[in-house]
Amino acid sequence: MPGLDWLTARPVAHRGLHDVAAGIIENTPSAFAAAIAGGFGIECDVQLTADGDAMVHHDEALGRLTEGSAALDTMTAADLKRVPFRATADRMLDLGGLCDLVAGRVPLVIELKSQFDGDRRLAARVASVLHNYAGPVAVMSFDPAQVAALRDLAPGLTRGIVAERHYDDAGWGPLPAPLKGRMAHLLHIPETRPHFVAYAVNDLPALAPWVARNLLGLSLLTWTVRTPEQRQRAAKWADQVIFEGWRPD
Repeated sequence: MPGLDWLTARPVAHRGLHDVAAGIIENTPSAFAAAIAGGFGIECDVQLTADGDAMVHHDEALGRLTEGSAALDTMTAADLKRVPFRATADRMLDLGGLCDLVAGRVPLVIELKSQFDGDRRLAARVASVLHNYAGPVAVMSFDPAQVAALRDLAPGLTRGIVAERHYDDAGWGPLPAPLKGRMAHLLHIPETRPHFVAYAVNDLPALAPWVARNLLGLSLLTWTVRTPEQRQRAAKWADQVIFEGWRPD
């Protein structure tokens, strides 16, 4: 897709520019406001709610950062907006609220969380909310089916695939090995047709992202860049960083 310089022009703050020591929690209005003030792009996550909305939150259940323990997909958006975070007065945003807050001032890079069950409702909701959003925005997912759904539902929306070389974390255990292989080596590209790839920094260099960047001409972001060594690796092998725990400026 032409005209994607905005995607790699500035570093992208992972879940916003959060800082627990300063009372700024990931994926909250304060973290997004800090990223905007710093001129950084914003990476965030969205989860599906019981009433089909897209809620900005990384985890599929409450508890790590908030009161409660319920799964997000068992609660409505209105209920989730009332759930308190433990360390801040911020409340959870839905995607529409995030768009209103950012208002095109910095790029948004939105990750669709997925259960890998073929459910397209989250992709459909995100496409609907972003239909009239005028700012620079991209949507990505680890799940090739979600990216393929975006291609069908909103072909003009910038879409990307998130990937890594080794899906050996316990959370990936239920996925079949052939699917993990397709994901690691980006073998789904003929179906997903992503405009960019976001690949794990510790897995660079790797053949699949190299081919995507150098032969297919796709932009390559890398995540999550935290250490000086990772910064050096990202500078050599990727077009831009998704960062956390430091300020690129």
